[in-house]
Amino acid sequence: MKSIIHLENIHKSYFMGKNELPVLNGISLDIFKNEYVALMGPSGSGKSTLMNIIGCLDTPTAGKYILNENDVSEMKDNELAEIRNKEIGFVFQQFNLLPRLTALENVALPLVYAGMGRTLRNKKAMQVLEMVNLTDRSHHKPNELSGGQCQRVAIARALVNNPSIILADEPTGNLDTKTSYEIMEIFDKIHLSGNTIVLVTHETDIANHARRIVRLRDGTIESDRKNEKVAVH
Repeated sequence: MKSIIHLENIHKSYFMGKNELPVLNGISLDIFKNEYVALMGPSGSGKSTLMNIIGCLDTPTAGKYILNENDVSEMKDNELAEIRNKEIGFVFQQFNLLPRLTALENVALPLVYAGMGRTLRNKKAMQVLEMVNLTDRSHHKPNELSGGQCQRVAIARALVNNPSIILADEPTGNLDTKTSYEIMEIFDKIHLSGNTIVLVTHETDIANHARRIVRLRDGTIESDRKNEKVAVH
């Protein structure tokens, strides 16, 4: 079985003048199609840096990264941007919605970059808004929506391009417990429909929705295990 994400001995250092600050120290990891993986670890463990590399927002200092059969470790910025738009759907803690656009326009945005015509774009955007139960709010702007509704718009935007993986960085970090629970139910539903999800979180109850939990410490993988306590509802 071919992995969607293949990381081989990934190192990442940042340089402050002549001082080298190593953040990732030889990470090797395979994630397969339709897996649901949580990346966990204390602050400073390297999980955000690893997520940025998986998401093609950053490149490794050394090592190899194959994403869906594309070797992205050597790519230039413009090539990475193209891969990102095609292969990865992002969901961030801060939602990152454009305030002047409606929910529908925010969701359709990746399709604008992909060069799709307006009619088809809006049709596809409406389909994913339906999946997250937000068709009735499609013409509202972010300031007219609750935090949970904004995050659902962000999830719909991540799905609209039909990406190989959904990358979620602390997706419930700004939400109350009840809303967090609702958002995680949507991720469960997305996973069951065949999507591959990589979730970065420091909260155990959020990680317990994933089927596999990878823990980082000091830039290395401390443990990688199947989750026996899957929180399926």
